[in-house]
Amino acid sequence: MISAEYCRLSARYNSWQNNSLITAADGLTHAARWMDRGAFFKSIAATLNHLYWADALMLERIKGNERPQDTITHSLSSPSDWAEFKEFRSRRDAEIEEWATRLTNTDLHGRVAWYPLDGSERVQMTKAICVIQLFNHQTHHRGQIHAMLAAAGATTDPTDILAMPQEIDIRAR
Repeated sequence: MISAEYCRLSARYNSWQNNSLITAADGLTHAARWMDRGAFFKSIAATLNHLYWADALMLERIKGNERPQDTITHSLSSPSDWAEFKEFRSRRDAEIEEWATRLTNTDLHGRVAWYPLDGSERVQMTKAICVIQLFNHQTHHRGQIHAMLAAAGATTDPTDILAMPQEIDIRAR
């Protein structure tokens, strides 16, 4: 279905786009990043935080942790300090890229299972679909952030994968 190479490309794209959004949001004030803009998670900062924590939870699920919420607390309000968020996001992107670098096609076989945050019944799906969800979820919410940034007057990089630089240094933030 998908390949390890797809995951590596998606991880690089993820880092590039997160960096683009963060760079654009750097030009906003703290209040402007937290302003309710009518999106699902209301603000640019809260949506960025959702992505940060959701990425951690999904990556742990892919690695086989059925209860990542026991050690990872999803928060829309934390981190609230912009410099701290940028450091956390950079490390999370590096973690995803490192995971993708080590991935083999065989690693994408099998099933993963976890218990949802709401305590409902155990969820199971193929590992490949779970990985697709990781990257698709990022793209979905980054689109919302991109729209909020544009409405705030900020400029981001293009989102087309063809515009992605060949070599991305995620530590350059």
